[in-house]
Amino acid sequence: MLRKIWTVFIRDIKVNTREVLSLFIFILPLIFAIAINVITPGINDTTVNVAMVRNEDPAREEFFGRFAKVGLYDNASDVQERVEKRDAVFGIVTEGGVSVIVMQGNETASLLDYAKLINVLYESDIPVEESDSRIIEFGRSTPPVKKIMVNILLLFISVFAGMLIALNILEEKTDHTVRAMNVSPISKTAFVLGKSITGMLFSLFWTVACLLITGFGGINIGQAVVVIAVTSVLSMIIGFAQGINSNDVMEAAGSVKLMFLPLGASIIGYELLKSKWHIFLYWSPFYWAYRANDMILSESGTWLQLLLYAGAIVLLCAVIYSLLLLKIRKGLQ
Repeated sequence: MLRKIWTVFIRDIKVNTREVLSLFIFILPLIFAIAINVITPGINDTTVNVAMVRNEDPAREEFFGRFAKVGLYDNASDVQERVEKRDAVFGIVTEGGVSVIVMQGNETASLLDYAKLINVLYESDIPVEESDSRIIEFGRSTPPVKKIMVNILLLFISVFAGMLIALNILEEKTDHTVRAMNVSPISKTAFVLGKSITGMLFSLFWTVACLLITGFGGINIGQAVVVIAVTSVLSMIIGFAQGINSNDVMEAAGSVKLMFLPLGASIIGYELLKSKWHIFLYWSPFYWAYRANDMILSESGTWLQLLLYAGAIVLLCAVIYSLLLLKIRKGLQ
């Protein structure tokens, strides 16, 4: 049986390396992980951007560079042109021996106050090195936005894995090998397991890789593996349900994209609704997966909580599978 499962798996690998859509799905998690690192700041990164004239006041440049992101330009006109762009950037120029803050007018009051404070500190020649200040992180080492985005990416990976399984099944339907399976030595169980390996390995590899790329390599790997295992079951159900009930790649892709509706609803509900309203999201396995991932990425919670979330995912997957069982069996005939 293991040899037959391996044969199905190898065939899927060969098919996936020839299909452009499959190759694109393979690299999507990497693209998203890199994008998350690029667009999310560190927890202590400043959000104040300042434009200054290069070498006009080197001491001021160095001082501002300790508290803000400083961009240097050739002259005051270039500074003003930079300030007038759509993002929030303040200009610091010298006019008649007096420093002037140049602004567009749509900047937030808090950012303006921060820019003024930095300038006052410099003008007052206050020795910052002698000041007593501490940063209190409240147990957080990564920005909350980054944690949310990584959590979303982990759920996307489970959907992508299901899409790969669906594409592999469609390939079998195109080659008319699904019906031939009924008169071949391979059993339906071996066929299902063989078709699922690609999605499982995809989910396992990219989940671990994305966690490392985005800086979450220090989390509890054992807990992460548990969540990967149960979400792989969800990927299998998505893949087989959509692959068997679709007639071509576009139809399968459209059906799989419908999965983003409950996925998005689960994420938005968890982040925006109060805890007492979360009961209306208990029907979604994505909600429990997101909640489990949030606990792991935050490095909080216990194994008992995690097993509770994992059990909820397995239970919901079993219910969904029982509802789709007749269609799946019919599609494999």
